[in-house]
Amino acid sequence: GCGKPRFMEHMAWRLKRPLITVSCHDDLTASDLVGRYLIVGGETKWSDGPLTRAVRAGGICYLDEIVEARKDTTVVIHPMADDRRVLPIEKTGELLPAPESFCLAISYNPGYQSVLKDLKQSTRQRFVSIEFDYPDTQMEMEIVIRESGLDEAMAQLLVKFAGMTRNLKGSGLEEGASTRLLVHAAKLMFS
Repeated sequence: GCGKPRFMEHMAWRLKRPLITVSCHDDLTASDLVGRYLIVGGETKWSDGPLTRAVRAGGICYLDEIVEARKDTTVVIHPMADDRRVLPIEKTGELLPAPESFCLAISYNPGYQSVLKDLKQSTRQRFVSIEFDYPDTQMEMEIVIRESGLDEAMAQLLVKFAGMTRNLKGSGLEEGASTRLLVHAAKLMFS
């Protein structure tokens, strides 16, 4: 709820590159990322997955909440995220080199999921990290107002409320109100 997908959309816009976003989940397979053979009109045809499409396009592949994906799925990105910069497509025998413009980005909330759902060290060490936090009070108010149309006085109360809930984290409240939640609440209040 602090803007990671928005950040990725902005970066793709600034870099003028296509962005392919994958929302990771525990049923996500390597074939979902890389691709698979499908039966189309009685014929078997290869269909690239989102990771392969991003590599071929020289775009950005953004794996959102990667710790939600199965561990055997995430290892498929290892050769893309080190000095090899290749995508092995085992089912076709292709070794797809990534062009210079290709970028692989992942996101997750450390400590938010259970201990069983942390990013493997061998995956984590392949990336540079940027820590995201909630925006300062003034910026968060501006976001709530711009995204919802809510007036300044009510936006100020919502942001103050969010700050109070965030201060309760670890004291019986697992997570404070996110900026995303504030925007949703403001939209409901405005309608």
